[in-house]
Amino acid sequence: MLALLHTSPVHVPVFDALRDETHPGLELHHMVAEDLLTRARAEGPDAVAQDVRTLVEVAAGEGAKAVLCTCSTIGAVAESVAASLRVPVLRVDRPMAAAAVAEGPRIVVLAALESTLGPTAALIGEEARRAGRPARVRTVLVEGAWARFEAGDSEAYVRLVADAADAVTDADAIVLAQASMAPAQHLATTSVSVLSSPRPGLTAAAEAAGSV
Repeated sequence: MLALLHTSPVHVPVFDALRDETHPGLELHHMVAEDLLTRARAEGPDAVAQDVRTLVEVAAGEGAKAVLCTCSTIGAVAESVAASLRVPVLRVDRPMAAAAVAEGPRIVVLAALESTLGPTAALIGEEARRAGRPARVRTVLVEGAWARFEAGDSEAYVRLVADAADAVTDADAIVLAQASMAPAQHLATTSVSVLSSPRPGLTAAAEAAGSV
């Protein structure tokens, strides 16, 4: 069983559909804790570390072989608690960051939440150092997108993100920092490589859970 830690319920059907497409038979256990993102935005990601640890411990006790955190804002915190736990904890955006670094040094990060920009840029820097490659990261906040997301207008949300991607020039890769942005990957018409996290993140987590 693979446990997924979400900060929005919208991710549940997305990852269920991906599982059905790419890893049929993999049991997913969804944990939705919207308050974690609210608190992380207000107090900083470290403020929710103990709560994340508790959720991971509960998932492990229920039989999870690995935990995937689908929230980019608290991804680093989720990874950090794994050191003292008996199951691997992965952040959904790490494989995407590694892929971006492989595309070239000029990387643009798009996010609908400002709290996501710093953690994602730091992750890309970490993956660049790991790969021994240069990375010049530019971050862009997609104005108005989060308000559309919170209003439940997913079509407008994704369109704003796709438009922001299409406005990017002089880049080797565009990173869609939040898992909820993934549909914009297919709406964008830019010639620059546009990367999203759910598919590669789930594949890495399934491998960690021993189902690949």
